[in-house]
Order: sequence, then structure tokens, then C-alpha cells
Amino acid sequence: MLKHAAFALGAALALAGTAEAAAPFPAETFTLDNGLQVVVLPNHRAPIVSTMVWYKVGAADEVAGKSGLAHFLEHLMFKGTKTVPPGEFAKIVAANGGNDNAFTTQDYTGYFENLAADRLELAIKLEADRMTGLVLTDAVVLPEREVILEERRTRIDNSALALFEEQIDAALYLNQPYHKPTIGWESEMNGLTTDDALAFYRRWYAPNNAVLVIAGDAETSRVRELAEKYFGPLQRHDVPARFRVAEPPKVAAITLSMTSPRVGSASWSRTYLAPSYNSGKGREAYALQLFGEIFGGNATSRLYRAVVLDKGLAYGAGTEYSPQLMGLASFTVYAQPKTGIAAADIDAAVTAQVRQVLKDGVTGAELDGAKRRLQANMIYNFDSLSGTARLVGAAIASGRTLDDVLEWSDRIQAVTLDEVNAAARNVIHDDVAVTGILLPAPGTHAPSAGLPPVRSDGAVQ
Repeated sequence: MLKHAAFALGAALALAGTAEAAAPFPAETFTLDNGLQVVVLPNHRAPIVSTMVWYKVGAADEVAGKSGLAHFLEHLMFKGTKTVPPGEFAKIVAANGGNDNAFTTQDYTGYFENLAADRLELAIKLEADRMTGLVLTDAVVLPEREVILEERRTRIDNSALALFEEQIDAALYLNQPYHKPTIGWESEMNGLTTDDALAFYRRWYAPNNAVLVIAGDAETSRVRELAEKYFGPLQRHDVPARFRVAEPPKVAAITLSMTSPRVGSASWSRTYLAPSYNSGKGREAYALQLFGEIFGGNATSRLYRAVVLDKGLAYGAGTEYSPQLMGLASFTVYAQPKTGIAAADIDAAVTAQVRQVLKDGVTGAELDGAKRRLQANMIYNFDSLSGTARLVGAAIASGRTLDDVLEWSDRIQAVTLDEVNAAARNVIHDDVAVTGILLPAPGTHAPSAGLPPVRSDGAVQ
């Protein structure tokens, strides 16, 4: 589309939720007769409103051989309807003092407008118009295909880290569609057609496969009136069932190594398949979130103290876990070796810490502190209108419910010490992990860019 910058949604989404007792934000939901779910998050601190439409379809729902199609359609959703000519959507929003954008992940596609509260009707009208009224021809589709190909070259092919993460995902997921990148493989992107885009659009874009989230200075009664007026007349239609195939048992460890002159400083990671909110049992995902915070969540964590502060082997170290996927997620332990420190030394130091925590377990004091930090971070994440809308919309679009979001804090608080230690021991098995070693080319003296970015939900715009 018009702007191309990835949202770092993963960390924020991993913290989604709040306790009903604490209720840092009000939330109301209703469903239109055609199946469109509407969520209203009233917040009257300022006369602004964030309008978001989430479609329950992403890159993981593409058919084989058409990778990148979900993201391609996201771009094409700005190419016009019978009432809004190509390229005019963003101009209309900007002329009314607002901004808009969109993003695609493996599990959902989202579109948003941020406007003054008195422009809410405009945003809803525009989104309803393109939900079923998109007009596509080769004249607008084929040039946009060149745009997404250039986006891939710029953001993926020019980035050693992005290319390396693609390889890690391809090695980690043997069967689930998360092994292919959201933006697509270039060889398949080259073949995407107008017919492909229209077929995908007609298959998945329908009111009964979408969620409208309104956050800000708006009343539920007014939102209901506008939703009925503009979305209500749209016809529902059957959409395919969404599923994430099972992963076969992993029976081997994999080590990937890549050397590039575009790498400023080395990085090391080890990634494990892990449960998500949707694929886990009971509170397993919540327990793993807490373990990740204790073991590598910040500069006071066990891993950071041992590898960075005590041994002085790395510039930084930590863990990353985003459990919001529909299918299996990943849990990663990472470190950035100091110049002159071999990857093998980092591997040995991190492995020693992992083995110790698995053997001895975490402590009650560590668990209590992790619960406080995660809940404090959650409150911070809900401080913005768009942030709240994104967290709620992403949860619902990836298979969860509003109640799941509202009860997150209660569920985190209920996790026991035994559950945290059991979750870690269930997930962390080095004999089936994917280890990644990214190295600068010999003689490279590019300045360090700091810690490599943690893996998110892979959103692209």
C-alpha cells in the first residue's frame, strides 16, 4: 500500500488482556445480522477515534504456490471501488485530518484509520464500501505487483537478519504454513494475477469473517447506528474453515549458519516449537510467558545477568515468545556475542543457564515479580487508543474472544510455580531445536546496530 513499515506487534500482543476486576478500559461488543462482530472501546480523553477492520485471513490461509497473496490483496484494497477511485482512499482520509494504513500477518489482515471523532462516519463508510465493492483490473493490479516485489527486495533481500529469520521459520515449521514468509517467496509473487487476488477477496472478505473495532471518543449506540447503516446491507457468504495442520514430531536438531557483509555484529539464537493461546493446554501459554519473563525478559533476568553482566560474553541476551498465533508458536532464547567471542562460547554459556533453570526450577519470588512486571507492561500497552484496538482485534481475528483478552490478567495471576516449571520443561528440548548463528563477513567493520530485533508476528504493510 502507500506506506511500508512493519508494526512490532508481537511483544504487545503477547501481553494482551486485563482483569475484569481491574478493567483498565471499558469494552462492549455486538454482532450484526450478517455476522459482522463489532467491538466498541470507549475512551473520551480526547476527541479522536481509531477505526479498525480485521479480516480473519492471513498468509497462512493461502493456497500452495500463491505465497504473498494475502499481503498483495492488502495493497490492492486501496485500488478503488465504484465510488472511490484508485488512490483516493488515503487522500480522503488525509484531507479530513487523519491517517490510515494496513498490515498483514500469518493469521489476519487489518486496516485502520485514525481521525477526529466527528469523522467516524466517514471511516466506517469507506471501510464498508471496500469490504465487498473492490474493483480490480490488470491496469492497477500488475503495477502493484511490482511494488510488493520491490518491498520484498528492500525489506527482506537487503536485510541479512530478515533473510536469516525466513530460513529459521522454514526449518522450525515442518508442516504448518508458518514456514513460508508473510510477504511471500519471490518466485511465487511474480506469478500472482488479478484473478488470484479477486478469488482470494471473494473467498475471504465478508462481514461474517471480519471484526470492526472502534476505540476512542464514541458511544456504542452511535457505532451501532453507523454499523447498521453501512455494514448492515452487506451480504454474508460462506467462508472456508480455517485450520492449522498438526506438526509431526521433531526428531532432529538443526543448526543454521549465515555469514554476510551486511551483518554489523554476530547474533546467536535457539528456537523451539511452543504452544500458543489457541494450541496450548490449559494455562500453558500463560505459564510460558511468565517463564520467558523470568529467564530472559529484561536486564535483571537470569540469562542477562549470567551472560552479559557476570561473564561479559555478550552485549545483550533474552527470550522472545508471542503466543497469539492460531497454530503453534515459537519460543526463542537469543544473545549477541561481544566482538571476539565465539558462537560456541555463547552456546555453552546459554545452554548451562538453561539446564540449570530446568533442573532447579524458578522460585516463588521470581514468579511474583514476573507477574507484577507483565501486568504493569500490559497497563502501559493499553494507554493508547490504537494500541487497545490492535490488541483486541488481533486476539479475536486469530481465534480468541473478547473475554480471553479481558481475563488475561486473572489467568496470569492464577498460574502456579509448578505450571511455570512444567511449561519450560515441556518446551525446551535442545535435541529438536533450531539454532541460528548469524555472523559478519571477515573484515567487516560495520557498526553494531544493537541487539537484533526480537521476532514478532511477522506483520508486513
